[in-house]
Amino acid sequence: MQAIVLTGHGGLDALVHHTDWPVPEIGENDVLIKVGACGMNNTDVNTRSGWYSKAVSEATTGGAYDTVSDEDPTWGGAPIEFPRIQGADVCGTVVAVGTNANNELMGRRVITDNWLRDWDNPMNRDSTGYFGSECDGGYAQYTKIDYRNVGVINSDLSDAELATFSCSYTTAEGMLTRANVDAQDTVLITGASGGVGSALIQLAKRRGATVIGLAAESKHLDLKQLGADFLLPRTPENITADLKRLTGKDKVSVLADIVGGDAFPTLLETLERGGRYTCSGAIAGPMVELDLRTFYLHDLTLTGSTVIPPHIFTDLIGYIERGEIRPALAATYALKDFHAGQQAFIDKQHMGNIVIQVDGE
Repeated sequence: MQAIVLTGHGGLDALVHHTDWPVPEIGENDVLIKVGACGMNNTDVNTRSGWYSKAVSEATTGGAYDTVSDEDPTWGGAPIEFPRIQGADVCGTVVAVGTNANNELMGRRVITDNWLRDWDNPMNRDSTGYFGSECDGGYAQYTKIDYRNVGVINSDLSDAELATFSCSYTTAEGMLTRANVDAQDTVLITGASGGVGSALIQLAKRRGATVIGLAAESKHLDLKQLGADFLLPRTPENITADLKRLTGKDKVSVLADIVGGDAFPTLLETLERGGRYTCSGAIAGPMVELDLRTFYLHDLTLTGSTVIPPHIFTDLIGYIERGEIRPALAATYALKDFHAGQQAFIDKQHMGNIVIQVDGE
């Protein structure tokens, strides 16, 4: 089969296009999926480049880092095995099932739940892995995964459109769940034009919240169409005055952050007393300045969000099937054009998600 194979931590040249890679052999709890499309995500880039290593302190750029520690180069803090096929957001058709899997999955179109769990204790975060990281993923014509990690999807959306959802939208829903967002909240979203940011807009609006997005002004019209109530430049000159002008208040109740970096202390000051900060990314840099007086004197709650409860994936399928959210598909690339696709993803000139179209190659 065709596959994009990561040979080690490094630059784009560490990703090699193969046309004769073996089709995976399934185990008793697995299903084999003929991949239609697979969405791109920051996890792919961060793992390849080694950005998750604590030895790296700068913003993620997609390039290789010379300072990577061999002890913690991945999201989970442990080395991964190479070669590795990355790619988590699979949409495809089940073409084989293991002896323990449900035979009714045969021939069904599915999307993947990317959290690899101990299914005897699924909420044990210490025993989780990630599809395309701790095992091979979806940048290939076929992939395998535990049958408990697929969800049958009944939708008129294309494979490419459905491949925009799983990682970005479960990440976003996990953040909003940790922050207990409801219709009484005003949510400020950083990086609002990316995959997670655009998902946060739709999912926060689904909860009835007022949504303010920070993004390049060239993307504001598209984000307005996704449901954002108000939009500001990526780095406002005076965010307090802007919030007051737009909403009548100079504070928000929730800050949903996937950017971090130098803007962190200014953004944290926008939270009202008792406000909530939730984070699942730091593309502008992981090292931030925190004035503990802002934290404790304002009674703030700060939550990190990575491993999510299993029900969030099931909920997401319901949102899709009922048309409560819609895809933000920016572009598709063929497997053979993978490098160009990941470079476009890194350049961040797009709005929404970039997807690798696999079926038909």
